[in-house]
Amino acid sequence: MPSSDPRLTPARPDLAAAQLRGQVSADEFVEGRPVQIRVGIADLRREPRPDSAIDTQALFGEAAMLYEDHEGWGWVQLARDGYVGYLSMTAVGPALSAPTHWVAVNRSFVYPGPNMKLPPLEALPLGARVAVSGASGAFAQIDEAAYVFAAHLRAADERESDFVAAAERFLHAPYLWGGKTSLGIDCSGLVQASLDAAGISAPRDTDLQEKALGRALAFDETLESLERGDLVFWRGHIGIMRSATELLHANAHHMLVASEPLRDARDRILASTGAQITSIRRL
Repeated sequence: MPSSDPRLTPARPDLAAAQLRGQVSADEFVEGRPVQIRVGIADLRREPRPDSAIDTQALFGEAAMLYEDHEGWGWVQLARDGYVGYLSMTAVGPALSAPTHWVAVNRSFVYPGPNMKLPPLEALPLGARVAVSGASGAFAQIDEAAYVFAAHLRAADERESDFVAAAERFLHAPYLWGGKTSLGIDCSGLVQASLDAAGISAPRDTDLQEKALGRALAFDETLESLERGDLVFWRGHIGIMRSATELLHANAHHMLVASEPLRDARDRILASTGAQITSIRRL
């Protein structure tokens, strides 16, 4: 990961990760402490305060490295995509057992016992990781007093065969800057979450995704010869082709995940912002 990119580098003028000694300047270098996300959704913020922008979200069961615990805020780097930021220390706990399963539906409730009539403790989003320790009827036990409907889970090595199908589950989900779940999601979050369901690692932000994912296709104004799963990039925006002509994308025009003809989206974006398609990439 590039040490010059603050999104991916645990380094500040006053504090940096020990492994960056000799690569960056900092007043102090510290060893990180492994932690795990212990809430359904944890907002990762740009600064350690509740009104700071949400850059991304970490999901239940994700691993992270904690470099600072100060006044209720943890400065962390997420293991899944390397993103660095601040989250509430109430969202993390000690690293526990390695996940054995992942949540394969948009949201699944966690119950204090194997009974759907009990009041839920939490709701886990698509892509959350859990460690199943036992079973009781139709429920999988993921903690001492925490149960999830087993049919909502898939084994860690069982992934979606079609990442576009995973993306289509988010259709009409509200747009949320930095969001990664059906409660709110942004354009690059939609791509990352759906690829994750298919077992494909992807960076978090659009510019990083454009550099890392697939191969570039030749295209012209006709936008012909596209296929389901092709990724369409603008500066600061990305969409997923559902077919040769239809684009699925989380966007601020509709303020939700919408499906529309690619040409309509292209023309509207060009008219409103002046931005043109920068590349189309195929995985």
